Formats: sequence, structure tokens, C-alpha cells
Amino acid sequence: MSPRTRTQLFLISALGLATIFTWGFRNLPPIGDYRGPYGNLISQVAVYERHTTDVVNSINYDYRACDTLGEEFILFASVLGVLLIFRPSTSSNEARNNQKNKSEKRQPWVEDQLPVSDSLRVGMMAMAGLMIVFGVYIVVHGQLTPGGGFQGGVILSSVPLVVYLSGNVKAFDRIVSASSIKFAECCGAAAYAIIGISALFFGTHFLTNIVPLGATGDPFSSGTIAIISICVGLEVSGAFVVLMEVYLREVIDERLGKKS
Repeated sequence: MSPRTRTQLFLISALGLATIFTWGFRNLPPIGDYRGPYGNLISQVAVYERHTTDVVNSINYDYRACDTLGEEFILFASVLGVLLIFRPSTSSNEARNNQKNKSEKRQPWVEDQLPVSDSLRVGMMAMAGLMIVFGVYIVVHGQLTPGGGFQGGVILSSVPLVVYLSGNVKAFDRIVSASSIKFAECCGAAAYAIIGISALFFGTHFLTNIVPLGATGDPFSSGTIAIISICVGLEVSGAFVVLMEVYLREVIDERLGKKS
């Protein structure tokens, strides 16, 4: 697909999205006018019924878990769409092979090391370690504190970018090219659906919380809410890493094409 066709598809999609947003905003209530008694009710009963101290995640992964499942698969489908759009065609493969033959010194990411200072490299690598710890904490404590799988997944997906900006291109390439990234994305999305289906075998509704709730405030409380949060964290982090790899490789390939 040519860059011009991609631009045209983007403009058409953006126009349709802007139309839908404009149509939706016309029916919004005035600012400060809350018309949802449902929210007041959930705030009163969520801690007692689901043993969570973060009511938002009890809504996302329990009371309205079907909605969140749809949102997760929207992200999953979006990543698949990007991969299909940017998949290399036969002609582009031949062009890239010709460029490789012309310049044997060319590396997949242009250079193995970016020209950055040692202090910046050490500082950002240390930051990457802290981001991993913080991201995992946000994912597994979503039922207790603000956060959860979506927020923690975005933090974890930012780690490869920090590694790249630190100048360690080889490490970045190993991370984004690992098959475990795509495996995590697929398993995260599939596990969410499997948790919902497993409730049917217990004679109850789809995505009903069937795991013991535990004690309120305990890291192992909330039943399936904590498990689903981890699944979402896997899917979101894997999805954004895949997108990062695809877009960055596309930009670098275009720059190499212009230089040759």
C-alpha cells in the first residue's frame, strides 16, 4: 500500500470519527449535571460485594466486564489492522533486498548504538528497571489502588522505547522482535474470554465472578477482577510494543530508501 493511499484512508477514517464525536457531543448533559444514579449505587455496594477498594476496576472487570472485553478486542483488532496495512509486499521485499546488496554494512535499525552520553545511557537503563517494577505493581494492584491492566500495560510497553532512547539498539531489537511479545498479546486477549466462558461451566452467566473474593484490601482479593487485570496488562503491553516496532521500522525503512 502506497503512502498516498494510507493518507487517504486515514483522512476518510478521521472524518468519520469526527462526525461521530460531534453527533455524540450534541446529546451530552451540561457540565456538572450528573444523571446517573447507577454510579452512586455502585460506589456504595462495590467494596462490600466485590471486596475491592478500587471501585473503577470493579466496574471495568466485573459489573461491566463485557464492555471491557469488547474494548480489549478493539485494541487487539486495531493492532492486527496495522500489521496488515504495513505488511511488506513482494515488490517492497525485492526493493529492500536490492538495498541490502548495495550496502552490506546497513543494519536493521541503522546503527547498533545511538550516539548518547554514558550518563544518559546509564540513567535511562535504570529508569527502565524502575518502570518495569512500577508497571507490574500497577497491573497486579489494580483492585486495590488506582490503576490496573490498561494503565500498567502502557507503562510496561514504554520500557522498550526507553531502552531505544538510551542508545542500546541491540537490546531494543531483541525485545521488540521476541516472539513472547506477540504471544503475550494473544494470550492476554484469549485469557479474558476464557475466564468469561469458564463461568458457564459453573452454571452461571458469562464473566460472572466465580473465584473466591478473599479479604478486602488483600492483594489476592476481588476474585476474577485481579486475574482479568493481569490479562489486560499482558494484552495492552504486547499490543503497544508491536505497534512501536512496526511504526519505527517503517520510519527507518523510509529514511534508508531516501538515502539510497
